Amino acid sequence: MKKDDNTFSVEKAEDSSGFLLWQVTNLWQREIKKALEPYDLTHSQFVLMASIHWLTLQKQDVTQILLSSHTKIDPMTTSTVLRTLQKKGLVLRQEHLTDTRAKTVGLTENGKKIIKQAVKTVETFDKTFFTILGAKTRKFNEQLLTLLGQKK
Repeated sequence: MKKDDNTFSVEKAEDSSGFLLWQVTNLWQREIKKALEPYDLTHSQFVLMASIHWLTLQKQDVTQILLSSHTKIDPMTTSTVLRTLQKKGLVLRQEHLTDTRAKTVGLTENGKKIIKQAVKTVETFDKTFFTILGAKTRKFNEQLLTLLGQKK
């Protein structure tokens, strides 16, 4: 690169946090996609189903809005993906008992069976993928939480 061209504020691409995050995210997502193929689930479908299961285990009344907030997936996309999962027979959606504007969401028996298997697969993959961080994993997670605005 020419010395007089100051388009970028960094000398090397590796000095750009955003570019590095983008590369790692793409690598991770590509491998997650492969891991989820046997379950016929997209990554978004997996995240929503796993979150429904997680929140249910936490004794939460799972609504689409809670799910959207928990996953950081926008409400319209959440609704679209849930509709697809419902057509696949993995998710049930119904009117909320007290709030007619809200929909409650739950897994079908088949959905529970599939997500329990898929979670094991993804957790095994994550453990392998992030093992290179070793003892720095906790700090890495704390930094991610900081970026999400959940920790200071």
